[in-house]
Amino acid sequence: MQYLLLIYSDENLSDPATLQEVTAAHMRLGAELQEAGAMVGGNRLRKSDSATTVRNVGGAQSLHDGPYAETREQLGGYYLVEAPDLDAAIAWAKKIPGGPNYAVEVRPIWPIG
Repeated sequence: MQYLLLIYSDENLSDPATLQEVTAAHMRLGAELQEAGAMVGGNRLRKSDSATTVRNVGGAQSLHDGPYAETREQLGGYYLVEAPDLDAAIAWAKKIPGGPNYAVEVRPIWPIG
């Protein structure tokens, strides 16, 4: 089964040492996921101010600059992993680095077809 591990954190973290440490930790985790055969994909996302939201209300579409929701934590990246069950996916999520304050949402993929 595949799980999406969504990483939410403060995208304005500006301490270079912390950024370097977190980036290095992500590289190590990526290698570990690859070695375990669990890595399906993943990427870091650009800052939320680069997002465009297509909103559908009552059949009408409109475009908006910025993310879907304005919060203190923004979606900053994700891993798509293969795991035998939710507990295994959560174990991977607990290994994700993210600076001083962050959250990881674990969401099962719902295959089409």
